[in-house]
Amino acid sequence: MYVPRSTRVRRITAAAALLVGTAATALSAGPVAAAPPAPVPALELTRYLGTWNQLAAVPQYFNLVCARDTRADYALDPQGNISVHNSCTTWAGTPNEIRGTATINDPVTRAQLHVSFPGVPTQQALSGPTNYIVTALGPEYSWALVTDPNRLSGFVLSRAPRLDAGEWAAVRTAIVAAGQNPCVYLTSPTTGGLDTFAPLCAA
Repeated sequence: MYVPRSTRVRRITAAAALLVGTAATALSAGPVAAAPPAPVPALELTRYLGTWNQLAAVPQYFNLVCARDTRADYALDPQGNISVHNSCTTWAGTPNEIRGTATINDPVTRAQLHVSFPGVPTQQALSGPTNYIVTALGPEYSWALVTDPNRLSGFVLSRAPRLDAGEWAAVRTAIVAAGQNPCVYLTSPTTGGLDTFAPLCAA
């Protein structure tokens, strides 16, 4: 039976919202960590800049609009901060994007930052508390794991649109080392990579 596109989009979005609630419950149900996740010992900023593909993430309300091909582009801005350009393809097949700025809060490792987005409540100030921690990096900066001090968010970023089995195993190990559960991460559909949303522990 044919289901109108608008109905299908509503059903998929509703399912995604349910997954957000499930992930939030799982996160809040766990024990409170004594300390924030540790950043990588040293982040070479020039190597970290550029385009990253989001291959998995802890669901957040702000990215329910994204159906596939979620990306982050980082570059130095004239003030010496990091310009952030997040983009994706929506359920309607249209582009969606938001731009912001990241400032380094940790001059020692350079791996703890504050990311702000003009117009987004609670994230408008250019400077503020750390909300972006790079906790793990793959060889040659091939992938990165990012979370926040409270472990309520999480992003698996990759230069390529896909990772092999060994790389996924390393990512799961890094998630556990950061004090998170791989099951609260959902894979992100990416052209040339995985094509479905699924818990990372089962993917």
